Formats: sequence, structure tokens, C-alpha cells
Amino acid sequence: MTIALVLLLLLAVNALYVAAEFAAVSVRRSRIRQLAAEGNSLAMQLQPVLDSPRLLDRYIAACQVGITFSSLVLGAYGQATLPGHLAPAFESLGGLQTAAAQGASAIVVLLGLTALQVVVGELVPKSLALQYPTTVATWTVIPMRWSLRGLSPFISLLNGSALALLRLFRAPSATHGHVHSPDEIELLIVQSSDGGLLSREERRRLRKALQLGARTAREVMVPRTSITGVEASTPTDRLVQLVASSPYTRLPVYEGSIDNITGVLHARDLATAVVGGGAVDLRSLTRPVVTLPETITVDRLLTALREHESPLAIVVDEHGGVSGLVTVEDVLAEIFGDVADEFKGAGPLPVRLADGRIRLPGQMNADDAATWLGAEVEGPSDTIGGRVVDALGH
Repeated sequence: MTIALVLLLLLAVNALYVAAEFAAVSVRRSRIRQLAAEGNSLAMQLQPVLDSPRLLDRYIAACQVGITFSSLVLGAYGQATLPGHLAPAFESLGGLQTAAAQGASAIVVLLGLTALQVVVGELVPKSLALQYPTTVATWTVIPMRWSLRGLSPFISLLNGSALALLRLFRAPSATHGHVHSPDEIELLIVQSSDGGLLSREERRRLRKALQLGARTAREVMVPRTSITGVEASTPTDRLVQLVASSPYTRLPVYEGSIDNITGVLHARDLATAVVGGGAVDLRSLTRPVVTLPETITVDRLLTALREHESPLAIVVDEHGGVSGLVTVEDVLAEIFGDVADEFKGAGPLPVRLADGRIRLPGQMNADDAATWLGAEVEGPSDTIGGRVVDALGH
């Protein structure tokens, strides 16, 4: 009976450290801060650990030392006590010699303790910690504080040894933290959606935001053929008519051809100049424009627009020719869906017909069209209309 109690105690200790480790690295810091602000004493003790990389590193090290120590003691104690109780049974039931019976019992004890430790001491507490990280993290904080005090010399020695080895191999040291790759974040989004924490639309928006680094300006821009621009030499009367009849507040200004865009005209600047009277010098009203390659990723495109404090950019191909125009609104449309913006206008929307067919606008992005169709239309073009033309050949 005493042997069983000692083994269960060692398994419980192992499970405690495993649960504490996984809970500490998976719990949301914002949730712990909220509980601490509400006066939860356990959360108040845990918050400083989570907010400090150094303290969190020692916290995790204490868990790992505890896991290792309890595992070694469990194996040593089990091998020292259990084979002597099992060997007589093997001798009487299996007719084995004493040495063979002792060897067989040692193997059985090893396999049995290993299975118990993996299931009870590792898998179960890990699963509970990942499912209920806040509860497990707060419940284990007090025994972990005791462990930090008791194991402090071992932690310092082991951490120092590890850092020395890392320096020897010129490898950077890393602290434990809540760092996730984009693929891991997408997995978290899927799991949160499946668990009912995110709506279908929220899940779509988050995934779109994560994909900005994989999308290019060419995929989100207004194509060259849809750009409305004005020639730099346009007379004032004609210029006023063009701006007044246009749904856009900003128009690209070009000289000679659309491939030579020199800047952007804002309708407000034109109105101010016209009110002042006299002929309008369009070149003096033109604001600088940002030019970016069509291969730039959308996240870098946003950074460039922010650095230049510009709401739009001209997109050029590898030969310097104008491919299109992209605005901040185009990027937002990638995340939140198609919206009416000043360069695209309202535009036609997808329509599901009564007979089950779907009518899609030709300028719709092919990836977005695949969501409506439930299948992808292969082709080199970026729009669904372009891919249909690619497939039909005309």
C-alpha cells in the first residue's frame, strides 16, 4: 500500500510540473491581467512571471527540473521496490528460474511505469493545461513558487550551463514566450472558430489579414484599363468638368500617356484654385505620387504608403510601364470584403441566381471567386474574367 501511495505521489508531482509548464506558455496574458485587476490573488502572483521574460524562463526551468527529478525518482523507486514483489509470481506461474524471474519483473515494471508516466504524468496534464490554461496556470502558481525557492540553486546552475554551451556554439539564447508562426496562428484561428469563439466572417477576415504577406500589389490593384486620369495640359474648363463628373476625389495626372504619371490631383485643391479665379496650372496642383513594383507584397505596400504618408500608389511592371493603381481602400477590401471606394466605385456584386447559377463580376479576384464557386479556375490571370478568357482562348 505504501509503495502504491509513493508512486501515485511521484506521478502527481510529475503531472503538476507538466501542467504548470504548458499552462504558463499557453495562457493569455491579457486574461491574467484582467483577473489580477479584478483582485484575483493567484493571478496577481502569476502576472509578474508572465510579464518578465527572465522570470518566465526561470519558471519554465523549475518545471523542467521538477519533471526530470520526479521521473528519475519514480523510475528508481519503482525498480527498487516492485520487482521483488513480482518475481515470486513469475517463478510460481511461469516456472522461471530466480534470475530470469527477476529480469522479467524488472522489464514489466519498466514498461508499466513508463506507460503510467506518459499517460498520467504527461499526456493527461498537458491536455488539461491546453484546454483550461487560465485555471491550471492559476492553480499551480503557489506550488510553483515553492518550487522556485527550493530549486533555485539547481535552476541557476542548469541555466548557467545551458547559456555557456550556447555561447560556445555561438547560438543565440531564447526566452520562453508566446511566439507563434503564421501557420500556428492560422491553426489557432481554425480551432477558435470550430470552438464557437469566432464567427465565420471573423475567421475569414483574420485569415485574409494573415495572407497579406503572400499577396502582391498586382493582385489587389485597380488595373490600368480602369484608371481614370487627366492629361497635364487639360484646359481649366474641361478639367473642372472631368473632376465634377468623376466619382473619385483623387485623379492621376499624366503627360503624353498613362505610362508617364507625374502625380495626383485632389479635387479639393482644384476647387480651391478655381474659386481663386484665373487659369489653373494643373502641374502646380499635382501632388507627388508613390511608385511601387507590382511584385511588392501587400504588407510591404502598406508600410511604403505609411512612410510616404500617401493613400495611393502607382503600380508598375518590370519594364516601368503602369500596371495599375492601388489604394489603402483596396487593401482593406482584401480583409473586409469588397466595399465602395473612391477608385473602384460601387461596382457589380456577385449574385446567386434562382436556378442555382452564380453571376460574378469579371474584375473579381480569382481567389475570392473560388470561395463563391467552391472550386478554383486555373489560369495565369488574377481576375476571374481573365481566367475565363484564358480557358476559352478568346
